[in-house]
Parts: sequence; C-alpha cells; structure tokens
Amino acid sequence: MASGSSLLSEEQLLCPICLDVFKRPVSTPCGHNFCMSCISTYWNGIPATQCPVCKESFVRRPDLKVNTFISELTSQFMTLQPADPHIWSPDQQQALGGGAVLCDICTDTQREAVRSCLECLTSYCDVHLEPHHRAAGLKRHTLVEPIVSLEDKICKDHTRLLTMLCRNDGALVCDVCVRLSHVSHDVVSVKRFYEERMALLGNTEAKVQQMIQERLQKVLEVIMSVEQSKAETKDVIADSARDLATLVSEIQKSRTELVKAIEEKQKASEEEAAGLISDMRREITELQETTMKLKELKQTGDLPFLHSSPNPSILSHTMDLSSISLNGQAEIRRMQKALSDSVSHLRMLVNKMSSDTQKVIDGTDASNKATLRFMQQYEVDVELDPDTAHPRLVLSDDGKQVRFGTSSGLKKNMNPNPKMFTANLAVLGKRGFSSHKFYFEVFVGGKTEWSLGVATASLQRKGAFGRSPPHGLWVVQFVKDKFEAPVSANQPVRFGKVERVGVFVDYDGGQISFYDAQTATPIYSFPQCVFTEELHPYLNPCDNEYGSNSGPMTIVPVQRKE
Repeated sequence: MASGSSLLSEEQLLCPICLDVFKRPVSTPCGHNFCMSCISTYWNGIPATQCPVCKESFVRRPDLKVNTFISELTSQFMTLQPADPHIWSPDQQQALGGGAVLCDICTDTQREAVRSCLECLTSYCDVHLEPHHRAAGLKRHTLVEPIVSLEDKICKDHTRLLTMLCRNDGALVCDVCVRLSHVSHDVVSVKRFYEERMALLGNTEAKVQQMIQERLQKVLEVIMSVEQSKAETKDVIADSARDLATLVSEIQKSRTELVKAIEEKQKASEEEAAGLISDMRREITELQETTMKLKELKQTGDLPFLHSSPNPSILSHTMDLSSISLNGQAEIRRMQKALSDSVSHLRMLVNKMSSDTQKVIDGTDASNKATLRFMQQYEVDVELDPDTAHPRLVLSDDGKQVRFGTSSGLKKNMNPNPKMFTANLAVLGKRGFSSHKFYFEVFVGGKTEWSLGVATASLQRKGAFGRSPPHGLWVVQFVKDKFEAPVSANQPVRFGKVERVGVFVDYDGGQISFYDAQTATPIYSFPQCVFTEELHPYLNPCDNEYGSNSGPMTIVPVQRKE
C-alpha cells in the first residue's frame, strides 16, 4: 500500500471547490468528485443544478452518497503522509508553534534536533537518532520533521499528529479523530486554517492601519477646526459686542433725543400757553374798560343815551376762543404711544434673540423638532361644522376654511340653529375626540387677530363669554404681535407672529400644546387638564378691530420636515 500510495499526489485528492483534501467525498454523474458539504453548498447557491467543473446540467438534483473507495484512499494517503520528511512546511511548523527544536537526549550542550518520533514523543539530533535507523523495533516508528512541544501536537487517543482543526469544536484533531468523531463537522487542515487566519490577520491589520490613518487625519482636522473656531469665536464675540454696544449707544442717543424733543415740545407748549394767557389777559383788561364805558352810558338820560349809543367799534377785536387749542400734550402722548410700540417691538426682538441663544446653549432646537415630529404622527382630518358657525362667518365648501364676512353676509334665518355661536365669531370641527392623541395644523397667514384651540361640545353658544375663562375651552389668542391664553390674566405668553400653528391634544395625558409648525417652536401648553367629554377643534378668525383681518384660517395637511 505504501508503494501504491506513491503513485498518488495530494493534488489528486483535493476538492475542486475548497481546494482541501476530500472530506466525505461524493461523485457526480459526470464523474467529478467533491466534498459532500462543498457540492451541497454550491448547489444551494445557484438556481440550476450543474457540475462546477464541466458545467453539465442535471434535470434533477442527484442523490449523492459517500464514495467509500475515494474516502478510504484519502484516509490511507493521510495516514502515510506524516512519514514523509517534506510534509511539514515552514508555515505548518509555525502554525503548530514551531521554532528551533533541540534534542531531548543531549545532556551537556543540546544539539538541534533533526527528527521527532511520534511513538517515542521525543526529538533527536542526528547522533541520538541513529538507533531508529538500526534497531528493527525502532525502524517501525514514525519520524517527522522536528516539532516543538511534541506531546502537545500528538493525539492522546491515537498517537498521531494533530494535523486538522475542527471548526465546530474549536479543537485540533488527528486524521483518525476526523473519521471517527468529526465526520459531519467542518474540518480543515492546520495549514489551511493557518493561511486563513494569517490572511484574516493581514486584512485586520490593514484595516487597523487604515483606521489609524483616518483617525490621525481626523485629529488634524479637529485641531484645525478648533483653531479656526477659536478665531471665528473671537471675531463673533468682537462683532456681537460692537453691534450691541452700537445698539445701546443708539438707544441712549434716541433716549436723549426723545427727552430733548419732549422737553422742547413742552417748552413750546408752555410758551404758546404763556402767549395765549398774555393775550387773553390783555383782552380781559380791554373788556373790563369797555364794561366801565357801557355802565357810564347807561347812566345818561334818554336823549343823550340815544345820541351816544355805543358804536360797534367800541368793542375791540377779540380772539375766537373756539379756535384756541393746545396740542402739545396730545403730541407728547402720540410720541409716547410711538415709543411704546417701538419698545414693545424691540422687546420682542430681544426676547427672540435670547430664545435663539438659549436654543443653541441647551440644544432645544433639535429636541423641539423631534417633539413636533412625534406630535405630527397623530394628524387627524378636520372638517368644520357649518351648523356651529357664527352668522358672520363664511365657510368654504370643503369645510377646511373660515373667514370673517361683512354684515351683508348675515344669515337670514328666522329660526337659527341651536348649535350656532351667537356672539363669538367661532366655529367647531364636526368630529369630536374622546381618547388617545390627535393633532391638526391651521394656516393663519398675516392675520392680525385670531383664536385657536379645542372646545367641548357643551361649550356655551349663546351670548358672549364672561370675563373669566369659559369652562370647556382651551385656546390661545393672537392680537397684533403677541399671544395670550385665558388663564394668563391678559399677560402675553409669547411675542411675534406665526403663519402655521400646530395643535396637539393628549386626551389621556391631559395636555394641550400649541406649536409654531414652521420653526418647531413651542407657543403655549395647558398641562394637567381634566377631560370628561369629546373635544372639537375650535377656530375663531375674529373681526377687523385691529386692522384688516379678512384673511381666512385654513385647515392644512402636515408638512413633515426631516
């Protein structure tokens, strides 16, 4: 058998797919041989069943059986190979922990071993190996290339080299172990495993080096970014301080000019008043003199009286008191009103600047956007109920829009709907909600006044609401440039206009929130509410008390932003 095996080469016993020695070899109808697991895996990955070598196709997938002849041939080949002095390559020696192997028999100066005996579990130099060439019993021992820690490389059960690795068990095994205990396991040669592991280590090392380079580059970029940021921050601080100082200076200048203008206006008013007082005192004196003359004429006789009746010219020209008007104080009040409006607008801008700054500091901008996206997922379809609309409101045919109409638009109905609002310019949504969460958005555009929120079906419809917040109504009201809530005692809860308002109701959680849907900024929230009946959307476009306000309020679909 030994002589017969010399006619075979390892290449003849290699699977064409895994390029390793056959494990459970099978033969296809076309005559080619493969490992059973290799050909099964190959066929599982392609739509047609064909031979990987000759590409012959099979109508049905062949029912393959282990080729016992090739299997036995492979086993015998593997059994004889360890005796071949060239079987262990340098890579295999390294894989098995090889290195410089010393003779186990030398006592003084240990010489380098030339062979290791699998039966003796000993490594020998050329001198101490001589009995294995001469003694008949030792000649039958299996000699291999020197192996470090030989006992660890020998199978304890079969006294054979551990030349294979079982991936399933993660253990080194010999060829006998493979045939007896690891037939269905994924077993590879130590050489192949070593090559795979080295390739993996090489790839990993290359990736690690690439990651190191990437991180070094990123470190440089971060350092440069920090330096650039420091310079930009310094410039931003300087520019901001300069702009704010300029603004403060301009405000102080405006203050000085305003005080001067008011004082000058007051002085001019006082001078005008002093002049009028002087002229009127002069006229009083003249009129008093005229009175004396008239008394003297009245004391004369009839005839002299007729001859000396007063001539109209006796009354001197006097001022028309109805034309006298001191406008100084009115002008000062107008200046005060203009200043108050400007200060209110400036305060709104300062509050916005502080709010924007705070967003940058605490990162609420991103949080607000995430919160708005969460609310928008509960969007509901809202249609306005014309039966509830005030007579002066005009609704669109689709029930998505409402606006304030003129007096000519009054409904001529002798028997008004009992659900109709009679004093408040309001309308409710048709659909009510009594659980879970819901959300809707309303476009208000450039309206100068409006009110928006939710209300219960039992909300008062007849007459105006009282001074206290009505029960069953949760709204925010916008007037000119600020928002108010019924519970805020006429104190603004926010300044600035919005064009698109989102209304979110968490019925079970007892909370109602209003958001600027374009900037994802909170407007106001009613926390810890208690709901006992259905809630309906509530829209009030208001009248033209604060200027042109004819624009509509429109229910619009959500525009989700990433």
